[in-house]
Amino acid sequence: MADNVASLFRGTAAHSPSMAALARESDGVGPIDFCIPCNPYFPTPGMFDELAGRLREIITYYPSSADTITAELCALLQLPPSCVAMGNGSTELITWIDHLLVRESLAIPVPTFGRWTDQPMETGKRVDMFPLMESNGFALDPAQYIEFIRARGTRVAVICNPNNPDGGFLSRRAVVNFMDQLQDLDLIVIDESFLEFADAESDPSVVEEAVLRPNVIVLRSLGKNFGLHGIRFGYLVANPALAGKIRSMLPKWNLNSFAETVVFMLKEHGAEYMESLHLVRRDRLDMARQLSALPGLTVYPSQGNFLFVRLPVGAEGTVVRDRLLSEHRILVRECGNKIGSSSRFLRLVVRPETDVRRLVSGMEQVLYGSRRGAAVPELGTGTSYSSGTAAVDRLISETNGVGMPLAAQAAAMPSLPPAQTWPGPAPAQAPTGMPGLVPAPAPAAAMMPQQQPAARMPAPAPPLQQPMPAVAQMPGVAQMPGVAQMQPAAQMQPAAQMMPQAPPMSAVAQMAQMAQTAQAQAQRQQAPIPAVAQAPSPAAQAQARSMQPPPQAPAMPAMAPAPAAGLGQTGMPGLRNRGLTAAQVRGRTEPEPAPAPQPTGWPAAGAMYNQVG
Repeated sequence: MADNVASLFRGTAAHSPSMAALARESDGVGPIDFCIPCNPYFPTPGMFDELAGRLREIITYYPSSADTITAELCALLQLPPSCVAMGNGSTELITWIDHLLVRESLAIPVPTFGRWTDQPMETGKRVDMFPLMESNGFALDPAQYIEFIRARGTRVAVICNPNNPDGGFLSRRAVVNFMDQLQDLDLIVIDESFLEFADAESDPSVVEEAVLRPNVIVLRSLGKNFGLHGIRFGYLVANPALAGKIRSMLPKWNLNSFAETVVFMLKEHGAEYMESLHLVRRDRLDMARQLSALPGLTVYPSQGNFLFVRLPVGAEGTVVRDRLLSEHRILVRECGNKIGSSSRFLRLVVRPETDVRRLVSGMEQVLYGSRRGAAVPELGTGTSYSSGTAAVDRLISETNGVGMPLAAQAAAMPSLPPAQTWPGPAPAQAPTGMPGLVPAPAPAAAMMPQQQPAARMPAPAPPLQQPMPAVAQMPGVAQMPGVAQMQPAAQMQPAAQMMPQAPPMSAVAQMAQMAQTAQAQAQRQQAPIPAVAQAPSPAAQAQARSMQPPPQAPAMPAMAPAPAAGLGQTGMPGLRNRGLTAAQVRGRTEPEPAPAPQPTGWPAAGAMYNQVG
């Protein structure tokens, strides 16, 4: 397999080669799978034995109709069959949602599941992608997302909860409020494919809301939750008119005999299924703690059965992926082909402790090793690698939020310093709350002069109107990784000191500049709403600052807990050498719940999450 790893990934239309293809390349035995987000504890060994014993019957005969299989699933989940449509995997349902219900445009936060971006584009729809910022821990702010949708005039909105690949989570109250604010849209889709692995609150699903609302669909997965991706089955819940429209277009036998057999087996195995979810949640916590202890590796809070991690500076995800597979027989998901992500990010599926120990050991050898051939460069070697979601973050920095470059700002914007190099072992002076980041010379807000409020960076001319808020004003900045560990206000360098100084001006030029400044200030005082002005040149900015006292930077806000409404994950990447706490991994701000009683039967869809582990 070692000689053929790169070609295996190049030769597949998916993000990774199938397990069957990998097994064929390695004498019939595949690698340890940290790539496909599958429940490793369900079905139980006894259920697999039962399926094996019925294999000949299952593959010989036609299945029952989709209506028969759907009725059995609805009896299990206590849902009305008229409100449910079952598909050959969630991808089939996404395809029909696009064909039947998306007329012109669809909005989706990115990075996310690729079919939500690719499918509408394949049919000529406009896809409005709302960027989840790496600097904010990929947390989704529903209020900003709504503003984005209104500004674009989008007619269909999608939220994945939890989101794939980062595991970001919104509370039920936040999702319901999102639906309330967008009642006039053609359609709202809440993709809950991974929600059964969440434990941030006891009842996060909105399936009951979907049944009552005219424009809401909730998408659910069965393959992911039941650990049976190969069967390809999932379902959606909506009001009878929406569900019936989808159901009427599905093929007569779109569900196979394996799907039918599993659905009719489930009523006898509700307790085992709930126990499997408890074990995945336990393993997620342990896996996050182990990974967060690796120097330079950032682990983001997740409510899915996977963890989104950022590799140390200088580490290339494709190299790490290929070496883990060829040298350690471990398959991981490198996220460079996800819109809004980069190859510096991996999505790692939650697996039992024995497998996680092997993963951590393999990553230690690949990332650091004996320094010869290590994926993380040695101290002083330097790297031109730029961090993280460069494409999306750069787009936000260089545009006014609607995709139109601000040429004047780009001309006036000083160049950023070169990327920091991760030196291998953790530096002693690095802040304990930010694994993998060398201390910055100044706050991030000071690095973006075109987005600073007037109080922080005075200018001789009216400020440019910006639809995007300044970094220090963005909601959730108190939740950004490492904010609490940044320099106190008294030690912070003013933004003006971060900019390159212009050469001295002549006396005549200084007098002319002072006259222009006075005229501009007088015009600003007379006009109630300042007009958009062309950005002054760097020399003019530097001269204006030299004639004014240095601005005092306001105190940086301290780390604050997430709002009770649960508007996203905490954004804390973990504690160096100590690992994540349970609350950080789960995105939870309230105390851990008391242990729930053991389940006695299969949970209904609306009450499936009352028994959290």
